[in-house]
Amino acid sequence: MSRIGKRPVELPSGVSATISGQTVEVKGPKGTHSFTATDDVTIVQEDNAITVTPRGKSKRARQQWGMSRTMVANMVQGVSDGFKKELEINGVGYRAAVQGNVLKLNLGYSHDVDFAIPAGVTITTPKPTEVIVEGSDPQLVGQVAANIREWRAPEPYKGKGIKYKDEYIFRKEGKKK
Repeated sequence: MSRIGKRPVELPSGVSATISGQTVEVKGPKGTHSFTATDDVTIVQEDNAITVTPRGKSKRARQQWGMSRTMVANMVQGVSDGFKKELEINGVGYRAAVQGNVLKLNLGYSHDVDFAIPAGVTITTPKPTEVIVEGSDPQLVGQVAANIREWRAPEPYKGKGIKYKDEYIFRKEGKKK
């Protein structure tokens, strides 16, 4: 019995969902998302909630049950609240700034890094050492944040680099004299 799958997905006010066959389309203030589930699950909308149930006792049906429910829940959260990843930049002279549709990063290289902001994501820099990635698709937000972090991953000796705000960097002791 899937603990995740058996809970219904509540639709907050301002969010509407339409189900046609195996496709769920969710509309809200932050956009529209759709998801097509496999034939192993049944998706039903009753009152103000969406319920996902498996169509059998097979292992694949039980796997798709929890995954489909999570996909629908992520779509509902994305169109109502959105998703956010916060990054911190540590290091002397390291900074970030948004200019138009480009994130400019100074990360100690001989050149500035110009990161093109993809569609569906907004990037803001409230401080030069803080980058906030927001959007309605959790996969896209996470991937963009990972791509930015990849330019200068944090190192374990001084902690310099780009890290997630809630990430812990395991610190190492330097060489002994």
